Amino acid sequence: MLRFAPSPIGDMHIEELRVAIVNYLVAQQHNEPFLVRIDDTDKEHVIEGKDTEIMQILEKFALKHDSVFHQSEHLHMHQTLAIRLLEEGKAFVCTCNEEQTPYSGCCENADRSEHAKLKESGTPFVVRIKKTEHDIVIHDLIKGDIVTSPDEVDAFVILHADGTPTEVFASACDDMLSGITTVIEKEDHLKHASRELYIKTKLGYTEETDYAHLPTILNTGNESSLRCLFEQGFIPDAIINYLLLLGNTSAPEEIFTLPEAIAWFKLENISKSAIKFDIDKLRFINREHLKKMDDKLLSTLFGFADADVGKLAKLYMEDASTINELAARIHPVFAPKVLEGEWAEQMKSIQKHIKDAPMIERFDDFKSYLEKESGLKEENVLKPLRLLLTGAEQGPELNDIYPLIKPYLLEVVS
Repeated sequence: MLRFAPSPIGDMHIEELRVAIVNYLVAQQHNEPFLVRIDDTDKEHVIEGKDTEIMQILEKFALKHDSVFHQSEHLHMHQTLAIRLLEEGKAFVCTCNEEQTPYSGCCENADRSEHAKLKESGTPFVVRIKKTEHDIVIHDLIKGDIVTSPDEVDAFVILHADGTPTEVFASACDDMLSGITTVIEKEDHLKHASRELYIKTKLGYTEETDYAHLPTILNTGNESSLRCLFEQGFIPDAIINYLLLLGNTSAPEEIFTLPEAIAWFKLENISKSAIKFDIDKLRFINREHLKKMDDKLLSTLFGFADADVGKLAKLYMEDASTINELAARIHPVFAPKVLEGEWAEQMKSIQKHIKDAPMIERFDDFKSYLEKESGLKEENVLKPLRLLLTGAEQGPELNDIYPLIKPYLLEVVS
C-alpha cells in the first residue's frame, strides 16, 4: 500500500505533485493499492475547498486512487492510541511549554495518576512520548541508511493541549492502520521519518516499511505552483514527464508518458542531490508533447474539433511551446481582421476578390487568381494576403497554411 498525504493549506506545488506521481507509479509497478489521505489535522491553516482542488488535480493528471479519507476522521483512533502509550508508561503528561526544544525532561517521570489530576484541575497539558534510548535507523531507497540519535528524536509531543494529535503522530498512526508499506515523501519530511518509525515501534507495529525521500527542487519561485503552470498553458503529460526526468539516470528516452515510465522507473536511480527547476526544459518537453498530441484533440484546446486546425497549430510550434503561445497565434487567424495600416488598400481589394472567388484547391492557383483579379503584382499580394489569412506579418509558409484553413476562408478574411 502506498499513499499520498497532502495538506489542504494552499495551492499544490510541483514537489507535492511529484510525490503523488511517484507514489502512484510505484503502486502500479508493484500492483499495490494507492491511497489518498487528506492531512487536515492543522485546522488553523486548512483552507476550505483545497481538499476538493487536490482531488481535481489528481484527476487531471489521471492519478487514480483506490481510496481516500480525511485524517480528521481518525481523531478518536489517534487519541485512543496516545492514551494507550500513556497507560503503558511509554508516554507521559507534560505541563511544560509545548515548543520547548530540546525537551528538559522535567515531567518525564511524573506518575500516571498526574493525568487524572490535571484533567480535574483544568490545567493545560500535552502528551509526550518518552525519549528513545537507541539510535533510529531509516532505510531510505534513495539516500541509503539514515541514522538519528536519541537526542535528535527527543521526547516529542504526540497530543496537543486541545487533544488533537500532532502531525507526526497522526501520520504514523494512519500509516500503521492503513498498512502503508512504502513511504515516499519530499526531502523536508525526512526530519519526521525517524519519529514516525519510533511511534510505530512503541505501538508494537512490526511490519517493515520502505522509505524514499525525493531530493528538493531548487529555485522554483512562483512557477512551482501548478496553478501558475496551468495558467501559462503547460499540459499534464509534459509536467509528469519533466518531474519524472528530474535527477533520474534511468530514463531510456527524454519524452515519455506515465504508463511508459512504469516499465523502467526505479527509485534507486533518482539523484540524492537537490535538483534545479528549469522552466526552459519544461517548455521543450511541453512542446514535444503537443507535437505528439492527436490533431483533432489538439484543436479542442482552441475551441475546434477539426484535425486540420490541430495541424495548423503544429505549424507554429517552432516558436511556441505552450497552449497559451499557440492560442496567441491560432486565434488571430479566425478573428475579424482590421484593414488599416500600410497594406490597408491592398487588403480591402484582396478581401473582396476572395469573397467572390470559387473554391480553389492549390495555394499557387489561389495566389495567381488574386493577382489576376486585383491587378496587383506578386510582391504586393503576399504581405496583405498573409495579414488577411493569419492576422500576423510573419509565420509559417502560406502554402502550408492555406489547405488547412480553406474550409474557413470566408470566416478567416472577414
